[in-house]
Amino acid sequence: MLGIVSLPASGTPLQHTALVVVVGGAQYRAGSHRQFVQIARHVADAGFPALRFDFPGMGDSPGEPLAFEDTSVHIAAAVTAVHQHCPQVKQVVLLGLCDGASASLLYWHVSADPRVAGLALINPWVRSEVSLARAQVKHYYLWRLAESAFWKKLLSGKIGWRALKELGHSLRALRAKHPEQPSFQEAMAEACRRFEGRILLLLSERDLVAKEFLEHAQTDARWDGLLERPGLSQMTIKGADHTCSSSTASRQTESFVLQWLKALR
Repeated sequence: MLGIVSLPASGTPLQHTALVVVVGGAQYRAGSHRQFVQIARHVADAGFPALRFDFPGMGDSPGEPLAFEDTSVHIAAAVTAVHQHCPQVKQVVLLGLCDGASASLLYWHVSADPRVAGLALINPWVRSEVSLARAQVKHYYLWRLAESAFWKKLLSGKIGWRALKELGHSLRALRAKHPEQPSFQEAMAEACRRFEGRILLLLSERDLVAKEFLEHAQTDARWDGLLERPGLSQMTIKGADHTCSSSTASRQTESFVLQWLKALR
């Protein structure tokens, strides 16, 4: 795998904590809108080395693409690499967006890696049919049905009945009986419960994935009390979409991550 380490400038005191960015989705090490480049350089300016790397089959790394549930051995290799490249590093923090955040929790679940002192999770992915339906009904369809403009368009024929049909599908999904949640959500909850380090949970204000995660954490018994657990800091990125694409949201994210790193012990 190919990786890039951002190092502090000469003369900047080196910190003993390094940031390892776990890329999610079909992305490479730069991230959406070069988000991961900006975060890595921002924390490196403050003395924290940061590694960004491409999973197999992405960016400049050869091989077959992986599902996020199958990346643990590769995350372990990245943690080892940053220790080898930066001998002063004594501990690492994993930072991931979406299923990169989920992969970070899953990695610790299977490894209990003592080198990992913290997890920075941005809009974690917990998608299932039930969680999506619940988030859509509460945070999209009810809001749309309360708009007078929606009904004017519907009655005037400017929009079809598709939105109402989709709402009906979501409501049926909530009423239906479902089997146990896929195992990756359970593993994420178990990792969050057992992890003794610090956790930073960043949730975008305008992101359905973030709202879906909150709905899941507030309604699934396996997540009971986890968002209030000691050592977990939850923050909202104001006005942000899923990838924090605006410059304001990007700066907020960088600031939250750096301040949290500085407080990490």
